[in-house]
Amino acid sequence: MSQSESEGEKGTLSAATPEASSFSEKSESSAAASTPSDDAPRGADASGSVGERPTSRADVSESSAAAVPRQMLSAVPLLLTVLVIATCGIIYELLAGSVASYLLGDSIAQFSFVIGIYLSALGLGSYLSKFVRTGVARRFVEVELMVALIGGTSAPLLFLAFTRMHGFQVLLYGVVAAIGTLVGLEIPLLLRLLKDKLSFSDLVARVLTFDYAGGLLASIAFPLILVPKLGMIRTSLIFGALNALVGLFSTWILAAIMSKTALPRLRAASLVILAVLLTGVGFADRLTKISEENIYSDRVVYAHSSPYQRLVVTRSKSSFQLFINGNLQFSSADEYRYHEALVHPPMSLRPGARNILILGGGDGLALREILKYPAVERVTLVDLDPEMTQMSRTNPMIRSLNEGSLDSEKLTILNEDAYIWVQKDDGVKYDAAIIDFPDPNNLSLGKLYTTAFYQRLRQHLSPGAPVVVQSTSPLMARATFWCVVKTLESAGFEVKPYHALVPSFGEWGYVLALDRPFEVPEKLHVPGLRYLTPDIMRAMFVFSPDMGPVQVEANHLNNQILVQYYESDWRRWD
Repeated sequence: MSQSESEGEKGTLSAATPEASSFSEKSESSAAASTPSDDAPRGADASGSVGERPTSRADVSESSAAAVPRQMLSAVPLLLTVLVIATCGIIYELLAGSVASYLLGDSIAQFSFVIGIYLSALGLGSYLSKFVRTGVARRFVEVELMVALIGGTSAPLLFLAFTRMHGFQVLLYGVVAAIGTLVGLEIPLLLRLLKDKLSFSDLVARVLTFDYAGGLLASIAFPLILVPKLGMIRTSLIFGALNALVGLFSTWILAAIMSKTALPRLRAASLVILAVLLTGVGFADRLTKISEENIYSDRVVYAHSSPYQRLVVTRSKSSFQLFINGNLQFSSADEYRYHEALVHPPMSLRPGARNILILGGGDGLALREILKYPAVERVTLVDLDPEMTQMSRTNPMIRSLNEGSLDSEKLTILNEDAYIWVQKDDGVKYDAAIIDFPDPNNLSLGKLYTTAFYQRLRQHLSPGAPVVVQSTSPLMARATFWCVVKTLESAGFEVKPYHALVPSFGEWGYVLALDRPFEVPEKLHVPGLRYLTPDIMRAMFVFSPDMGPVQVEANHLNNQILVQYYESDWRRWD
């Protein structure tokens, strides 16, 4: 430490003791005449006001009524800093949870771990703040710049490291702990900087109000604006840059209580970190592409984040694939096996069906199979994400694969949450229902596989209408598959489970259900299928011992046991 820096911070040791730094209730008039703050260098103004000139005779002669607003205004920049700090901290926490869920799956566990580690790290940071006994203003800026660097680079670092290092989870949770500890340090330091500006009750009320307001702002903006519009990597870098700007700005609002030798170093560090992060923002698309190329084995030819999910299309020499949130949805090489097995067994039970319901299936591939039946007059497709259906209508590769089915005059697309949609009663009865939701790997999807959902669905079906549900793999996720079977039975359906071999997925499962007893379908009513024949269709309803029934519970809305089965089943194969 230089001589001048030592001079500027010498007096802080005694003031940082519990007795000297304790808060006391003060009147506004006594606050104006308070002693210098614990960071004030010799020669600072007696009021301890941050960044204000020494009090002149003219100032002394001003009425006390005019002095109160001036004193309150001096605290406003630091209170706004609290808002920014809180917003950025929650954004980093949400980013870490989202990246962990995207890359590792098991969203319940990952968000639980991230939240728990982050909150405990906040407590650790708050505890460690008591050991900062000198140069509180300088330490605050240094911590802010460390948050900017670590938090701002967290998302690109995690994405790039995922396929390049062992022990990825150690890095993930280490980053979360580091950010939480640093953010936990910031608020106590700010409280100490503000203690001579506000009475204790005002100080706590205002700081906590701005802190919680920042959390609310982040939690609303993250899913609605930041991820769908900016993506996770760009969001991380932008909020890191925002932290760096706060650090830079703080060197001016706290200049009066910082040593002259520290200011140039901190400002230079702020500008360097800001430049690095803004450069990263400019290359965010490139960083995203590099990270996704590392995750996917084939070349990424399309990538887009909607408000609901990340859509990625990859291409190999002979085929292309669609991934949603990192999970394979289909490969053009063998999707016909999956979709023929999904659609034609239920339609074989009712080949004259005229009004068909599809839940999910925004890629238009199940619809392609349904439109092969001349009797079909109307199809209603309910898919949450309008960007999914729009991509499937306009992307040349997917449009070619679904044969332009989404432009059919028979089709009505409803971009709604299927769980909410089934609660409505529009009086329309459907002759068959094809349910093609993604696997139940989180609670949001798990609710679409509950007894409550299937019971509401029954009200939309005409008597004898067949229902089919894609139900993950009876071989790889055996408990999950039979849980779907059990849930449909608990909802009042008669069921017949079956499976098909889809090379991209392995053995894949489906459940066929009706509101009355029925026999296994044996006849196909459309010619020219690439996979199904009557013999193959009959064989699909036979299970080998390693895929046979197991004891499971039905999936109810209040427990979502299916999601737990799913995570447990697939974890065995990681």
